[in-house]
Amino acid sequence: MTDAPLVITENLGRNFPTRQGLMGRARDVWAVRDVTLSVSKGETLGVVGESGCGKSTLGRMMMGLDIPTTGKITFDGRNLAHMPGPERRRLARRMQMVFQDPFGSLDPRRSVGAQVADGLRIHGIVPDQNIKEEVRRLIEQVGLSADAAMRRPHEFSGGQRQRIAVARALATRPEFIVADEPVSALDVSIQAQVVNLLMDLREELDLAMLFISHDLHVVRHLCNRIVVMYLGRIVEEGPVAKVFGTPAHPYTRALLESTPSLHPRNEALGDRVLPGELPSPVNPPSGCPFRTRCPIAEPECAQAVPPLTGPTDTWRAACIKAGPLKHSWNQ
Repeated sequence: MTDAPLVITENLGRNFPTRQGLMGRARDVWAVRDVTLSVSKGETLGVVGESGCGKSTLGRMMMGLDIPTTGKITFDGRNLAHMPGPERRRLARRMQMVFQDPFGSLDPRRSVGAQVADGLRIHGIVPDQNIKEEVRRLIEQVGLSADAAMRRPHEFSGGQRQRIAVARALATRPEFIVADEPVSALDVSIQAQVVNLLMDLREELDLAMLFISHDLHVVRHLCNRIVVMYLGRIVEEGPVAKVFGTPAHPYTRALLESTPSLHPRNEALGDRVLPGELPSPVNPPSGCPFRTRCPIAEPECAQAVPPLTGPTDTWRAACIKAGPLKHSWNQ
């Protein structure tokens, strides 16, 4: 893994205008607010949080599929917003996305090989006479037999279709991949196969990867660092071992305690349920966004949004009481 970040977001925000009723006043709903993070080559950054926390919107903006309202995104030192059209199209080759539903992202009427070949042909990755051989190589690289190129998506299982989606993403030889819930629709045994494939490809190709998921077990296994989001904001970020072993933010601890444990001695932790409902982004709480559900909230939590601070420069939490909270996920 290289130290220099390949992709950087600075104070990134995205809002959506909404109106309640025909004569209601228009209001801005912030899906992502003030998000600053980076991803380096050879690194997988996990993004976790409850549904509606802004994970997918963040991923789409980092891919250039959605336009930020505030902040900026730089890729390899270049501001995406300032790139002219031709350069943006060339950049698309270096950034690819793997979606949650592989069947929905594949054309059922075309062969798998034809769809993998699209990126090779559009971006001129290899000469036309070598496309067939390159398709074969990509399909075998993700663990499928070469004859899969002649078949159509409906002939494959869910795990196999996700492998095909990964092969199609790799066709342009990207440096950065956004994987948005790529294993959530798969059986546990198939999840492990796809996750191990992503790990192998990261090491082999030195890929930078943003891995969006709600499955903490998968994130712990795959990712180097983790970002925890709540109501569009980052509430904790740091190395996986630190965040899972001794979470510094009460929301992170609540997520861990509400997740069923794979270790028998820790199984009681999975019985705890995070209390309350996620506040409406239309009318979020003042101050700390988590204070309405936080078991250690104090009156001053309503005064201002806490900044991301220590325990270290690489491990930070947005809480006035931020500090390591012992947890047994470090086994």
